[in-house]
Amino acid sequence: MVGSRQCRGGRTELRRGARVALGLVSVAVSIALCAVFVDRFVLGAEWWQVRHTVTAEPVTPQSDLGPPPGPLAVSWERTTSAHHGSVAGYEGVAYAVAQGQVVTASGSGIEVRDARTGGGRWSYRRSGWTLLGWTSTRSRLVAYFERDGDRGDRLLVAFDALSGGLLWRREGERPAAVSRTTLRWPAGSGVLLVTDEDRRTLFGVSAVSGNRVWRLPLPRGCRLAEGGARPSDGRETLSALALDCAGDKHRTRLLAIDPAKGAVRWDRRLGSGESPEVTMLDGVTLASDGTALRAFDAGGDQFGEWQGDGVCGDAMCPAVLVAGRLVIVYHPDKAKRGVTSMQAVRVSSGELEWERDVPAYTALAQAGGRVYALRSRLSGRLLPAGVDIVEPGDGSVSTVPAPFSMNPDLPGVRPWLAAAGGLLYAAVPQAAPRPEGAVRLIALRGGLTGTGPAELGGVPVADWPDACSLLKDVDLAAARMAGHTAEPARTTAGTVRLPNPVSCTYTPPKKDGKPKSRKGKHDKPDKSATPTPTSATTPTPTRRGVDATVGSVNVSLRWVARTGQDAARMLDALQAAQAQARRRRDLGADEAYEIGPAAGTIALRVGRYVVVLEADRPPGVAARLARSVAYRLHQPA
Repeated sequence: MVGSRQCRGGRTELRRGARVALGLVSVAVSIALCAVFVDRFVLGAEWWQVRHTVTAEPVTPQSDLGPPPGPLAVSWERTTSAHHGSVAGYEGVAYAVAQGQVVTASGSGIEVRDARTGGGRWSYRRSGWTLLGWTSTRSRLVAYFERDGDRGDRLLVAFDALSGGLLWRREGERPAAVSRTTLRWPAGSGVLLVTDEDRRTLFGVSAVSGNRVWRLPLPRGCRLAEGGARPSDGRETLSALALDCAGDKHRTRLLAIDPAKGAVRWDRRLGSGESPEVTMLDGVTLASDGTALRAFDAGGDQFGEWQGDGVCGDAMCPAVLVAGRLVIVYHPDKAKRGVTSMQAVRVSSGELEWERDVPAYTALAQAGGRVYALRSRLSGRLLPAGVDIVEPGDGSVSTVPAPFSMNPDLPGVRPWLAAAGGLLYAAVPQAAPRPEGAVRLIALRGGLTGTGPAELGGVPVADWPDACSLLKDVDLAAARMAGHTAEPARTTAGTVRLPNPVSCTYTPPKKDGKPKSRKGKHDKPDKSATPTPTSATTPTPTRRGVDATVGSVNVSLRWVARTGQDAARMLDALQAAQAQARRRRDLGADEAYEIGPAAGTIALRVGRYVVVLEADRPPGVAARLARSVAYRLHQPA
């Protein structure tokens, strides 16, 4: 009986142990299932980490036309904040105009607007992910995302380009050679180009289904180059990629393939070990490798070469293809610093049709047989950016002011230009909102001609006052500048020379009380403008009773706009491009900003006039003189 009871008790203990074990296993399985559920349906769910809008509105295609020669006006504008993700070098914002839409790609995602009105059409963003590339082919647009903090977690997302409708998603694929300048990688003929981890094999992925359709091993010892800001580019029927080939005498090569079939169209060795910058126009491929810029036609034959390690500066040379000729801007080898040339080369023969010296254009665009060139300044002494309209047949130019100002040295985006539908699109960097900054996209149309020259936006030259008249003797005496000498400076806008000085520098006399020599300084010419004959100006007499504590002061009339609203837009663009700007409301102007770390530079607007006043010392003199300038401009002429 005792043994029987022990047996039953033992079985009872075994049953209890089995139940405990099964319970623990059940708990473990439940936890695992919960973890999988949370990861798949919560952490990886689209519903909380994706913001996706679509549209059913049709879009009107645009004609291949830019605005006509003449003044420009703002049609619409939008600002995109810079996105500082976890991957260095991809903080930029890129744009493209196609199919009646403007695509804005940034680290935060894709935004598509109506190119005519600027109205939103569709957008896509993923929380916790950064957009590092995008591409388009036919009616498909594909975005490439990486999870923040985990570059191995990759995702391709495909959309209908017009509606924004989601077509497919594919994990793990890596785009072939994404450009950090444009955030684009090659695609064409309905096929995307992707690569493996070692970057030694190319694959074609269908933009319709997301499935691989072909495989192409790269030449032995070669892999896709990633060191350049533009390692690849492409069009619908041809893609060009830079290769880094170990053991090759020249190290770098340029490979052109047919994206539809994955077949090699041509393969060219370049002359340097540096990773080249690649740009592709319709039927022309440009490659700059630090030794020269080379141009290849659709068959891979080289028809142009520009020697020099600084031929393109720190970026690819601006270029467009129009009427069978390549129009390109470059820095001639061994030329003086700052010299920039524009050439037109016939693609079929390599013949040079014309060449001329030009300003340092930051971007080019072409439409309707015209070439549009963006310059950072209309004139070195004036505030607006400038647009030159170039006749591609002979290089003749007409110049108009752009209704904005720009600082091309700001990070975030290279100045960009495009033309379509009678509009000109420009994107320029700005420092505001600080400290991250943003990019401003402006759509420009033809403006009112006005009674004045187009080079001044239609404003008559008689509307421009003498900069030296903005401060009177009583103003200078009140600021203890009675002994300062006025040095006026004139400028030109295109071919128009302004009759009155646009800048006036007041310099103190030497310590012995004698005025500084004005030899070579009086009525200083504007070297950045088109050379024109200068005329003499009667020097301002030297004033006695100087206070040596007041340094040099400069008063510059930077712009006279058609309306106060246009002037306000110009001043806003100026302050937005400054690393530091503080609004001043106590100077008597309609608007005013202190610019820079100190209080020595003030930009102000009174009505249609924008003036910048600079004083190196003492603190407070700039504000005092700015009040005087504002008062003078408020007085009727």
